[in-house]
Amino acid sequence: MARTRKRNSRVLFAVAALAGFCLPAQAAIIGTCTIMVGASGTMKPNPAISVLGSKQAGGSSASATIVASSLLCSLLNLLDCYSVSAPAPAAFSSAPSGGGTNVTFASVFRLDGSGVDINGSVPQRVVNGTHPMQVDLTATKSSGIFPAGSYQGTVTVRCE
Repeated sequence: MARTRKRNSRVLFAVAALAGFCLPAQAAIIGTCTIMVGASGTMKPNPAISVLGSKQAGGSSASATIVASSLLCSLLNLLDCYSVSAPAPAAFSSAPSGGGTNVTFASVFRLDGSGVDINGSVPQRVVNGTHPMQVDLTATKSSGIFPAGSYQGTVTVRCE
């Protein structure tokens, strides 16, 4: 009987130790990714008024700051790291009559001061830390020109 009790104690100890190791691992998988929106960008037309974009002369990029934090990403640099993307919208948030027809949108972003444009729909992995981000949006009218008026396009920055 004493032998059975000793074996049961070892099994209970092993289960308790395993449970103790599992709980911190579950908590470590949960990290945070915070997006702080900065300045809005400005879209300007090209000379033919068929393109509106923040990369056109006089335009400016929108900005945001990404702060990623995950214990496992720090330790292993492969699990639970975050990816950032900024896909183009399907339409303008607001536009004058006829301004949103026959329009395609494209977005690009840059991270950490890099001059390299990344397609907005392509997630870019980020490690822990603070990452400044610049976002540009381009709207191209396939036929005709953009009518005069006020346009607004919204790019949603994602951290997943």
